[in-house]
Amino acid sequence: MPLALLALAVGAFGIGTTEFVIMGLLPEVAADYGVSIPTAGLLVTGYALGVVLGAPLMTILGTRISRKRMLVLLMGLFVVGNALSAAAPTFGAMLTGRVVASLAHGAFFGIGSVVAADLVAPERKAGAIAMMFTGLTVANVVGVPLGTLVGQHLGWRVTFGIVAALGVLGALGVARLVPEQPRPEGVRVRHELAAFRNVQVLLAMAMTVLGFGGVFAAITYITPMMTDVAGYADTSVTWLLVLFGLGMVGGNLVGGRFADRALMPMLYVSLAALALVLALFTLTAHHKAAAAVTVTLIGALGFATVPPLQKRVLDQAAAAPTLASAVNIGAFNLGNALAAWLGGLVIARGLGYTAPNWVGAALAGSALALALLSGALERRDARAGEHGRHARVVAAGTPGEAIGHATEGDAEPAGEPVPAPVAAAPTGH
Repeated sequence: MPLALLALAVGAFGIGTTEFVIMGLLPEVAADYGVSIPTAGLLVTGYALGVVLGAPLMTILGTRISRKRMLVLLMGLFVVGNALSAAAPTFGAMLTGRVVASLAHGAFFGIGSVVAADLVAPERKAGAIAMMFTGLTVANVVGVPLGTLVGQHLGWRVTFGIVAALGVLGALGVARLVPEQPRPEGVRVRHELAAFRNVQVLLAMAMTVLGFGGVFAAITYITPMMTDVAGYADTSVTWLLVLFGLGMVGGNLVGGRFADRALMPMLYVSLAALALVLALFTLTAHHKAAAAVTVTLIGALGFATVPPLQKRVLDQAAAAPTLASAVNIGAFNLGNALAAWLGGLVIARGLGYTAPNWVGAALAGSALALALLSGALERRDARAGEHGRHARVVAAGTPGEAIGHATEGDAEPAGEPVPAPVAAAPTGH
């Protein structure tokens, strides 16, 4: 794999750390600003919604410059947002910093996916995308636990200062290692928006919202579920998140490997298994060992869908992939925000801390239904295309056959028609 993918992975590591570390630091942030935990939870929701809005906005602005330069500028925006979060004197300023940092998230992964795919041969594109996303998954194994540990002992502001420094490192890596790619000629906003008229692109994005949303329905409330239901100590949640992150790393690599071989079957299997495991989590959450295994599986199955979903969008929007790719990253975060809200809703209704798992299972099951629909439509279109090609071939052969039959009585015995002239074949092209 090219070294440029390492630079993209470093940027992804920083982004993944800042996105998820806030979940482990909510009590500290809430206490520092004197707000409730639900209010502090707006730092999660605000970030997710910022990604949804920032993905298309930043990508559209980036159509005027080269992809490499845009990636460097996005990392600069990420650094500013995290530095603001680290120094924020008020909760409102902290929320502003989170939103500023989030604006870089979707466009970085969207543009980065296109750049990563262009760096390798066509049969290795999903693997290259997965390699970039490895930075995001490793963040959940290393960055988030260490960031939480640092925040609990040295203060959460130190954590966000370190994340800002990671952003600087990522920007330098992109500037040094990613090859210069000229701005694609003829790219216009209208041209990029045309990809959204493709029903397969929209189905892939809907699968993204629902599929990964299923993961977040459960993981957003992992702390109360593990402490109040499974019986783990508060200090054990960090290691459970490490298991979740390890599952993400493995699932991401497996998803990237098999998406290059059989993309849609990979989606069918991973989404079906994810829905099943989330449903079972309502039972396994009551047992420590079973809960730990299930958390790992949720991470693995959830992230096994990421490379195939991202590649699906790139394939279906091949003529204008940049905006569609970035918006699909926003779709992941839209799913996160939706699932977190729905999970909180069922808890607030008194259904218990395991109730979000049923929400997650329903969301993943819905994503599977859309995947099956997408596959069926693709097969139907393929059959229609094959039928059309066959009809054109038959039509192309007709004039020659007519010529042959017209000369039968003059030149050939009955029952032995003259073959159609070879020159008739090109008329079918």
